[in-house]
Amino acid sequence: MNFMSYKNYLMYAACLFQALAVAGQDSTRWSLQECIDYAIAHNIQLKQNKITEEQGAADLLQKKAELFPSLSFSTTQAIDYRPLQKSETSIVANGIANSSSNKLTENGNYGLNASWTVWDGGANRKNIKAQKLQNQISALATQATANSIQEQIAQLYVQILYSKDALDVNKAMEETAKSQFGRGKEMYEQGQISKADLAQLEAQAASAQYDCVATQTQIDNYKRQLKELLEITDDRKFDISGIGTNDEATMQLIPSVNEVYQKALNLRPEIQSSRLSIDAADLDIDIAKAGYYPSISLTAGIGDSHYSGSRESAGEQMRQNLSASAGVTLSIPIFDNKRNKTNVQKAKLNKMDSELQLQDQQKKLYSTVEEYWLNAYSNQQKYVAANAKLKSAQTSYELLDEQFKNGLKNIVELMNGRDELMSAQQDRLQSKYNTLLHIQLLKFYQGESINL
Repeated sequence: MNFMSYKNYLMYAACLFQALAVAGQDSTRWSLQECIDYAIAHNIQLKQNKITEEQGAADLLQKKAELFPSLSFSTTQAIDYRPLQKSETSIVANGIANSSSNKLTENGNYGLNASWTVWDGGANRKNIKAQKLQNQISALATQATANSIQEQIAQLYVQILYSKDALDVNKAMEETAKSQFGRGKEMYEQGQISKADLAQLEAQAASAQYDCVATQTQIDNYKRQLKELLEITDDRKFDISGIGTNDEATMQLIPSVNEVYQKALNLRPEIQSSRLSIDAADLDIDIAKAGYYPSISLTAGIGDSHYSGSRESAGEQMRQNLSASAGVTLSIPIFDNKRNKTNVQKAKLNKMDSELQLQDQQKKLYSTVEEYWLNAYSNQQKYVAANAKLKSAQTSYELLDEQFKNGLKNIVELMNGRDELMSAQQDRLQSKYNTLLHIQLLKFYQGESINL
């Protein structure tokens, strides 16, 4: 096998492997952690936040560079044309008087200039600290976005799990309704029930079928929303993994509101960001106050020039016109139309606003934690009651179904029993998954990973 054929073979093998990998992924059921990991890597909003972080890093480098001198080179090449000139004209160029009868002359200037702000009230160094804080705030914003995405994914994931179990319940009820309709036909032919009763059984079977279709549509819609969060835009097959749950997982101990809140105060990025905003506001006040102080800057430069109207050659002119300069500038603010005073006042107001934002974030955090705790606690209690209700409804419905088949119960009693059983089953499922979800969200606010 020559080199080219071997290379082609490797390319073919790589393409085949990639195709198999994609095909394998299409048939894979996604776990919650896989959904979260994929979203963190592909979510557009997170990528935009990362770009903002990189922009902040570039701004920090630029502010650090402002501590050093700046150096620039400039040159000017000019042409003068005097078409009506008849005699020599005295021209002062580059500080030297010359007389020239040329109608077209050329003038060149060259300069190398440097400047350095030695002292500006400490504003430059404080700007560097402020940018570092801003970069930390940007990183926390990215983390807050990632947390929000994880919460949304967990909520959708649980909705899909709940809807799938609800679909199983609806399918079981559909099979029962079909069986009852079949039995009703036999009873109608035997004269045991009326045509109206048979129509009710048929409507019950159709209603059960409709419930299955509606639940499946709901599942598909939740999957679509989850794919959107994951930035999946192709038509690959998508489904989630089931979870094995039991009473022990649903009845686990719920952490207290205060326990979760106190840990969240030190961990949640929105709280940390608000605290850093106050520190940044303090720096902004110091930067604004720096405007009251004098500033000192150094300047230096080297210049040269030549003029075609001179009797000297360009080289001789460059030698004679070469000059260097250096200077110190001291600037003392005396009256600035209240600019500095206004800047300081605005900076102080911004700090007050940052402090209020922190209070607002703390209030929202407590409200969220309390809401999650109430949902976890109430649904856990509902789950206990729903288990007892389901057991009673199941026994009652089985008895009603048997009595109906024997002609001892009418259609109304049977359908009422069916409705009570379905309600009990749905209540149990809903309370179960709501309990699991909100307990996990409480743990997430304590710094743990969401794990269903």
